[in-house]
Amino acid sequence: MVERHVDLESLARRCGEWLRGTGPQSDIVMSSRIRLARNLAEFPFISRASTGDRNEIEQALRGAVLDAGGAMRLDYLDVNQLEGIDRQFLVERQLISREHAESEGARGVAIDSGEQVSLMINEEDHLRIQVMHSGLDLRNAWTEISRIDDLVGERVTYAFSEKLGYLTACPTNVGTGMRVSVMLHLPALVLTRQIEKVFRSLQKINLAVRGLYGEGSQAMGDFYQISNQITLGKKEEQLVEQVGDVVPFIIDYERRAREALIKESHENLHDRVSRAYGILRTAQTISSEETMHLLSSVRMGVNLGLINDLEIPTINQLFIHTQPAHLQKLRGVELDTADRNIERARYLRRHLNKDDGRDSGQQN
Repeated sequence: MVERHVDLESLARRCGEWLRGTGPQSDIVMSSRIRLARNLAEFPFISRASTGDRNEIEQALRGAVLDAGGAMRLDYLDVNQLEGIDRQFLVERQLISREHAESEGARGVAIDSGEQVSLMINEEDHLRIQVMHSGLDLRNAWTEISRIDDLVGERVTYAFSEKLGYLTACPTNVGTGMRVSVMLHLPALVLTRQIEKVFRSLQKINLAVRGLYGEGSQAMGDFYQISNQITLGKKEEQLVEQVGDVVPFIIDYERRAREALIKESHENLHDRVSRAYGILRTAQTISSEETMHLLSSVRMGVNLGLINDLEIPTINQLFIHTQPAHLQKLRGVELDTADRNIERARYLRRHLNKDDGRDSGQQN
């Protein structure tokens, strides 16, 4: 086993597979993600683990994960040794959770070059396996994560009960330990004020709705993650079907809302999109929150044919690259909030005015 380490500077400059907008229904479905929670039988859960336990768990799983992932050429990062900005960068990239970034002690993450596979060691559970695909692609994500789970499971002994299934730190994960989630871009349902009705319907069938970065996060840029709430008593295929069967209805609902906006208030919608695009191309200082809000309108405008000189992968990348840690990694220097807002505006001008001859990268 040869351990390869991640070059974060290089990672910051490229675009993960799930951001490329190439998957099915990718105008509305940003990504499909499946996550499995696993624990080692011979150690206590993380909340009760000693420093020594954590170290042993990290060492055991690091070896097992990298050995199992040989064909995938996984890279490994010691999260405990990373600076705060680097941990935040990985959160923005959806490669680790906020909890993993903010925790303490021995912990790490193994990722593949396409950023589709991420294995977090010593998060809430000893191991969190994550597979993320572009668009609505839950079936292929499930096939891939099942294979990885089996490979790791051949090298370690998981905590498992014949009665309950996989044992996990949080009772809601007991059973399969599976979370199936789809990230959707739903600006038209937000604009037409139908989004709350969708949420209520989902809650009735035990599906959770979260923001861009999962549990406890806000729905920035009109992005929402929809996932199963319960795993106990359900088979993995049932959970994939539960989420996969509902998402097409939400996609259709969003499409009809977009069509209604085009038909009933075309001028207002076009004006909203054009103003958003204009601000992003000319702003001298802009916050992350405002950028997400405006990019959401622009992304919808591109998908509706109201903007013709932009492509979806470019906008998807801007959503991530204008986040605080990404901006600082790309610039190569730490920046305070005011300087980040200036740098963010400069970055947006540079990438949105490439073809019209403007001097978009000039200093302010």
